[in-house]
Amino acid sequence: MDVTENLNNIQQEIRQACENSNRLSEEITLIAVTKYVTIERTEEAIQAGISNLGENRLEGFIEKYSHLKNKAKWHFIGTLQSRKVKDIITQVDMIHSLDRLSLAKEINKRALNKVDCFVQVNVSGEESKHGIMPGEVHSFINELSKYPNVHVVGLMTMAPHIENEQELRKVFRKLASLRDEISTKQYSHAPCNYLSMGMSNDFQIAIEEGATHIRIGTKLVGGVEK
Repeated sequence: MDVTENLNNIQQEIRQACENSNRLSEEITLIAVTKYVTIERTEEAIQAGISNLGENRLEGFIEKYSHLKNKAKWHFIGTLQSRKVKDIITQVDMIHSLDRLSLAKEINKRALNKVDCFVQVNVSGEESKHGIMPGEVHSFINELSKYPNVHVVGLMTMAPHIENEQELRKVFRKLASLRDEISTKQYSHAPCNYLSMGMSNDFQIAIEEGATHIRIGTKLVGGVEK
């Protein structure tokens, strides 16, 4: 499986999804999820022109960052234990999985500057998914104003792994609606302009429903994605 060929195919699908929804492809940030792929495979992705990498395991992030450093922009997209924040906070560019105040407190304590974060929302309500519930988003983001180093750039969700397009659209539309509600409040600590949603099986639908950051592993570099 050639990463360059995969990337070209995905970029075409991104362009088509943007055309379908009257959007510009430049609005979409493609994150290559490199969980369970080698450093060599990750380097291949960078050489193919990918500039954003996503890791959801602490060990994988540390290993790849130690080799690749600032050759890419780094996104931590998995569940992050508060006690592990100190191990990544000066290397990571964005955290996509902020879902509790204890984590926000630790980010605020350990960060040297403001850290761009996505609040993870469990829109589908699945017990296997992490994230706060939709009804808690407003109060949670209000509480985050106490932590000046936490900068909420958007919301993130994981849709159910299903083929029902209408159900997927409902999930993505709900997150987009929540994002709009927060962004209109014009919080200085939470501009909330972005939506991190969509993976290999559903990123086209996610883009049509407003995604700005899509997280693609299997279809792009192989391995397992989140």
